[in-house]
Amino acid sequence: MSTSNRKPASPKEAPAEPFKRAVIGTMRAISGKTELDVSFANDRPALLGDRARLPEPPRKMSAQDAAILRGHADSMALRLSCHNDSIHRRLLPGGQTARAVYDAIEQARCESIGARRMDGVAANLSAMLDDKYHRGNFSQVSDVADAPIEEALAMMVRERLTGSAPPPAAQKLVELWRPFIESKAGASLDGLQNHIDDQRAFARVVREVLVKLDMAEDADAEGDNNDEENEQQSESESEDQESGEKEEQASTEETESSAAEEPPPSRPEKPVSDYRVFATKYDETIGAEDLCDAEELTRLRAYLDKQISHLSGVVARLANRLQRRLMAQQNRAWEFDLEEGALDPARLPRIIIDPHQPLSFKREKDTNFRDTVVTLLIDNSGSMRGRPISVAATCADILARTLERCGVKTEILGFTTRAWKGGQSREFWLQSGKPNMPGRLNDLRHIIYKAADAPWRRARKNLGLMMREGLLKENIDGEALDWAHKRLLVRPEQRKILMMISDGAPVDDSTLSVNPGNYLEKHLRFVIDEIENRSPVELIAIGIGHDVTRYYKRAVTIVDAEELGGAMTEKLAELFDDNVPGDKRRAA
Repeated sequence: MSTSNRKPASPKEAPAEPFKRAVIGTMRAISGKTELDVSFANDRPALLGDRARLPEPPRKMSAQDAAILRGHADSMALRLSCHNDSIHRRLLPGGQTARAVYDAIEQARCESIGARRMDGVAANLSAMLDDKYHRGNFSQVSDVADAPIEEALAMMVRERLTGSAPPPAAQKLVELWRPFIESKAGASLDGLQNHIDDQRAFARVVREVLVKLDMAEDADAEGDNNDEENEQQSESESEDQESGEKEEQASTEETESSAAEEPPPSRPEKPVSDYRVFATKYDETIGAEDLCDAEELTRLRAYLDKQISHLSGVVARLANRLQRRLMAQQNRAWEFDLEEGALDPARLPRIIIDPHQPLSFKREKDTNFRDTVVTLLIDNSGSMRGRPISVAATCADILARTLERCGVKTEILGFTTRAWKGGQSREFWLQSGKPNMPGRLNDLRHIIYKAADAPWRRARKNLGLMMREGLLKENIDGEALDWAHKRLLVRPEQRKILMMISDGAPVDDSTLSVNPGNYLEKHLRFVIDEIENRSPVELIAIGIGHDVTRYYKRAVTIVDAEELGGAMTEKLAELFDDNVPGDKRRAA
């Protein structure tokens, strides 16, 4: 039988594709955003602007798997539909713990709106939340120190708004906090029911809850003025500013004429941080090769290569583009009017005009491309587990190789803690009688994956350590940034660049349980200010699914870990293009 007229078979669609399309359509319908960009990846769910990332469905998907994925999708869609970010920011409290509570309760409000209106959404959200708390092992907690109060409050608010009990995996968590919260702020929580559809009024009641839980001051709880008052205030401030500028301009000549007769103003005193450490004897700075043997490092490196095999080519192309830009800067200037070299055609007309003029030659010379060192500081906290840490390790690896080819030395560092929940530092604090305000209360672990003077080929295997189970724990960003900065300051290179790669604010439960909620964040801001304003080191930050622009002046936020390679190369290229920055070249 002839088969010449048979059409080729069309490629078979993956079984999960119809499900994905249905989820995307539902998200767009609930959120009201028809252009919502939804992707699926083997990574944590994330929502940034109009871009959403959902978990990749398993090959053999059960009904429970489908409900969990739909729950993530419904949660994001409801956030987009029911949440106003400007109102949220206007009433944002101070302090990390207070902000965490404020954010968690607002998310519970958005989800409760959908759960009250649609039974299917309520079931999906319940499945998603139960899976979330199950993965966090919250069903096993026995101490409030191990139970985040923001999660307990979110579930208690959900309980009041929807009538649904906390998911089974979160019940232990809620019961640990319930007596304290009910006794302090139960009445205020009851009042949230009346304002579920009014975000501004709801947020003001949440601020009252924070005051009663001693997480905010009374003055802070007053909230913002209404929109008209804010607009009037803005107009008034603009008028005052314009008037001030005129007065300043009028007094400029007088100031300039008398400046020569007056002594220069005294330099402002260097700010001092109240940050302290309870014990440093348990901290360690260690090379990656000292944390596990060579055989295990080889195995972990092979696992890393396998995890991101599809990504290496993309990052390598970006790195090659960066290399071409650097090489072009290093060798692109000319010397003119020489007696030998390449004939300079631009000078030929003058020989025609005056034949007695000698021939003019030119020669290419090296530009003053300053000796440079780059430090990549990678967050090794537990929240980086999975795709983010794999991609960060690969991008650091390829960039180190690229910069080495360009004569730019590169150091790769990581930071985490030696233990969860405090380790030996907390034990020592307990034995010392638990003094108040002990400061940082955990054992630091700072890891050197590649020293600046070490060749890339020797340090390549070390990056596999980031794949080691149990390595990633808590993150104390301020001290890690200070450590990396001090290592750079003693380097002999003329130009020093420090790039921080992180996916969140500093978090250490042991420290934050016995200090103010913004203790670590406040220290991080202090260290950043010192580097950005008083150091020759140039600081860049890249946030993975986390807005770091509120901390760093020069920063970028990405949604997917896969964007990291592009962000790193682009930021470095920007710095190298601006090869003579002004203020940052002054001495420390």
